[in-house]
Amino acid sequence: MRVTADAERCIGSGMCVLTAGEVFDQSEDDGTVIVLRPEPPEHSRDAVRRAAGNCPAAAITLSP
Repeated sequence: MRVTADAERCIGSGMCVLTAGEVFDQSEDDGTVIVLRPEPPEHSRDAVRRAAGNCPAAAITLSP
């Protein structure tokens, strides 16, 4: 799995960090998404999928 995020599309809700904090963080400047682990470990992939699905701005993209 590969994770990318569009910081320009992000509205800074923080749902990704709350759902998968091992993979996502937020910028201290404007609160937008930062991907910490673009290739997340197997044990966190379900949480990453939930984070992408819960993103209100659809700023997170997952690819195989």
